[in-house]
Amino acid sequence: MSATADHAESNLATRLGFQSEQVVQEIGYDDDVDQDFRELVEELIGNDLVDEEYDDVADAVLLWFRDEDGDLTDTLVDATELVEDSSLILLLTPKTGRPGYVEASDISEAAQTAGLSQTKSVSVGKEWNASRLMTPKAAKSKR
Repeated sequence: MSATADHAESNLATRLGFQSEQVVQEIGYDDDVDQDFRELVEELIGNDLVDEEYDDVADAVLLWFRDEDGDLTDTLVDATELVEDSSLILLLTPKTGRPGYVEASDISEAAQTAGLSQTKSVSVGKEWNASRLMTPKAAKSKR
């Protein structure tokens, strides 16, 4: 791989909102995930991804989700409880025509119902699309 291609790929994790020293909790890991993308995130954050058993607040969530994984809205609501306000939840779903594909309209509706804002969607590898979701900012208390 050329240095330019390597730089472009490492920038993908940065462009999606991951940062050095973050604790990133991974949900929905299975044999079909994009290992190259996982490695990009780990390289950028300088740590291994933590798994579903992690029992502290994470800085971001990397969520692999397939249509057969259950209710997307419930899964997103659960993911919001793993992070602080204004945190990144990166939802990865199989691309169109791949097993487990999730309709874009279903993602949008589930994100909105879960109280998340969807900022952008990008291709991640050959098999996965990523939807960048943000948890709401804390409401400012009025005095």
